[in-house]
Amino acid sequence: MTVRTEITRMLQQEDINFLLTNRIPRRLVTRLMGWFSQIEQPQVRDLSIATWRFFSDLDLSEAKKAQFRSMHDCFIRELKDGARPVDPDPAVLVSPCDAIVGACGAIAGTDLYQVKGFPYTLQDLAGDASLAEVHRNGRFVTLRLTSSMYHRFHAPHDCRVGQVTYISGDTWNVNPIALKRVEKLFCKNERALLRTRLTVGGHTVTLVPVAAVLVASIRLNFLDVAFDRERPGSTVVPCDAPFRKGEEMGWFQHGSTIIVFAPDGFTLCDGVQEGTPIRMGQPLMRLP
Repeated sequence: MTVRTEITRMLQQEDINFLLTNRIPRRLVTRLMGWFSQIEQPQVRDLSIATWRFFSDLDLSEAKKAQFRSMHDCFIRELKDGARPVDPDPAVLVSPCDAIVGACGAIAGTDLYQVKGFPYTLQDLAGDASLAEVHRNGRFVTLRLTSSMYHRFHAPHDCRVGQVTYISGDTWNVNPIALKRVEKLFCKNERALLRTRLTVGGHTVTLVPVAAVLVASIRLNFLDVAFDRERPGSTVVPCDAPFRKGEEMGWFQHGSTIIVFAPDGFTLCDGVQEGTPIRMGQPLMRLP
């Protein structure tokens, strides 16, 4: 048994993993990681990326550039042109990111779940009764990004973003271990709600990037606004930002979760089920 295998086995034990990633000063550790990851000293950069590779399946062969200024620069890397083909079918809503599919399926009224046995409501997540009604009895998919994945997210269809709501919050880990232990976790963490209207059919599709420990920083290409995570409550920013299907919308500083909400009438595409990997641009839901 290798050292890597033994360390990985130990870190996958639920009690140890939860303790190391949650029973810590989460905000402080997140700020420190944000500072450390942006150090552009070559030795620090190289050692950080080597350590990251040791503990994950990080693959940089698709990255647009071969050299990075810092670990942070590597985290938010762009991909080579054509690395993520986007399904052109106008009847298909595609995945906005690379991910592992978490909970998914029908929304029961406005109730859904982060994992079985841990429900939450659209109102809890969005703090917006009107948006909850838009997605009543609709469909949802939780997309979990692991640390080694591509961390930028893209438009799932031709659309316009009409409003962004930023909600400050905690930085719980969002891995399956934490989701089985922390009730309404997504409703506690820092998050942004991107309310989009599809060009085809005018349907409202909402993307909810959720930040997490070490990654409490969401960046949006189309807003020149610095969100203050220390300010409690929500900030609503009206906008009118058009996107083509597959066009980049923003990124996480490291990686986390995006929840996609669609209205009643949408259906999950074949193969979209809990635990399956999906790439940006691959079919996620089918329009009515």
